[in-house]
Amino acid sequence: MMDFSMAGPAIALGLSLIGSCIGCYIAGAASHAAMSRTEEGHGKFIGMSAAPSSQCIYGFLEMLLMSRAIQEGTLSPLSAVIIGLSAGGAIMLSAIYQGKVCATGIQATLKEPSLFGKCFAAIGIIESVSLFAFVFSLLIM
Repeated sequence: MMDFSMAGPAIALGLSLIGSCIGCYIAGAASHAAMSRTEEGHGKFIGMSAAPSSQCIYGFLEMLLMSRAIQEGTLSPLSAVIIGLSAGGAIMLSAIYQGKVCATGIQATLKEPSLFGKCFAAIGIIESVSLFAFVFSLLIM
C-alpha cells in the first residue's frame, strides 16, 4: 500500500514553485522586452522580474513545517492536503499576479525611471498576501 502522508507538504511546495515559475516568466519576459528598448537600467528590470521567486521560500518552509507536524502526529495527512491545497494555491496565485504587477512596473519604469521605487509598493502588497497565507496556515497547523 502506498503512503500518501506527505501529499499535503508536496502539494504546498509544488503549487508555490509553479506559481513562482509562472510569475518569474511573466515578469522576465517583460524585462527582456524593456531591456531591448533601452541602453540603461537593466538591473532594475532584472531585479523586479525576480520578485515572484520569493514565494518558493514560503512553499519550502510550508513543506518542512507541515511534514514535521505530520511526523509528530499533530497534523493529519488529510488536513495537510487541505492546507497544502489552500495555502499552496494562495501562494501560487500571489506569485502569478505579482509577476503581472512586476511586468507593468517594468513597463512603467521604462517610460519613467523615477517610478521604480513606487512600483514596489504594489509588488510588496501582493507579496504580503503570500506571507499571510503562509503564516495563517501555520496557525491552523
